[in-house]
Amino acid sequence: MLSWSWRCTVGGVPSWLETSSATVQQLEGLDAHLPVISRGKTLGEVSTWGIGGPAKLFCEVHCELQLASVLRYCRKRSIPFLVVGRGSNCLFDDRGFDGCVILNRLCSFERLAPGVYHAGSGYPFNALGIQSTNDGFSGLEFASGIPGTVGGAVFMNASADGQETANVLKSVEVVTVNGQKYELPRDKLTYGYRSSPFQTIQGLAAICSATFVLTGCATAKENLRKYLKRRKETQPIGERSAGCVFRNPGFGCQSAGFLIDKAGLKGLSIGGAKVSELHANFIINDGNSRASDVIKLLSIVKERVKSKYGITLEEEIIYVPFKQ
Repeated sequence: MLSWSWRCTVGGVPSWLETSSATVQQLEGLDAHLPVISRGKTLGEVSTWGIGGPAKLFCEVHCELQLASVLRYCRKRSIPFLVVGRGSNCLFDDRGFDGCVILNRLCSFERLAPGVYHAGSGYPFNALGIQSTNDGFSGLEFASGIPGTVGGAVFMNASADGQETANVLKSVEVVTVNGQKYELPRDKLTYGYRSSPFQTIQGLAAICSATFVLTGCATAKENLRKYLKRRKETQPIGERSAGCVFRNPGFGCQSAGFLIDKAGLKGLSIGGAKVSELHANFIINDGNSRASDVIKLLSIVKERVKSKYGITLEEEIIYVPFKQ
């Protein structure tokens, strides 16, 4: 499963960022903006999967100053932290998380110019897709069907239907554990299929916001309607899931969902976790599923597909262990 270490780091900022041409701003007066920190929040409540034990510490942040403040709080005390939006790509451990989970509520939204949108990292990605498409702009029609946040989409380079987040990204603002905010232009960021530099860079703390530039399109609304109709017909949108759990294998291969289906795995279940009968690349929480159920089911699916097709599937979900 994907690494999540950079989001829990308490170290410094990488040298390439310190010496880059990115715009930097020092956030001051952080102590006065520390949000209320509670204990024992059940992480299944902040995950679309509905799975996960209690967090040792938990807080919500509604502005960049609150975010920077709690990050500095964690750094000073060497507390591991995790910033989440809707938890739509996370599998939390059954024991919870032995650190601080920071729920991102940076939900600002602004139209900077025709086709140019600036959104906070906690803003719903599907709302951005619907709004920009209804304005007559193309590039984020696919976002209307993704139940995550702008920050999560930028982090994962969310994609579907031949579109991907990186294609329309202009810049990303991030905050460091030192309380500095950087604006990183798209041409400084290397993106790939379901991957971004934010998945591996050590020293960064969280994505704050992003700016997108879209193109005018007379058929954008029709494209959106077709996409939503197909999604409703082919994906278990009413079930508790984390979306697609495996990356597609790549050029020359069938999709992960096709391979899982042809391996006869639709409907296979372990405990409360089940391979969707509608879309085989979805694992749904069909009851009171535990993380251990999902992990076992993922292992069985990978073994069957490997045995039948010689292809090793790779998870795109992020497993968050109890301890770093």
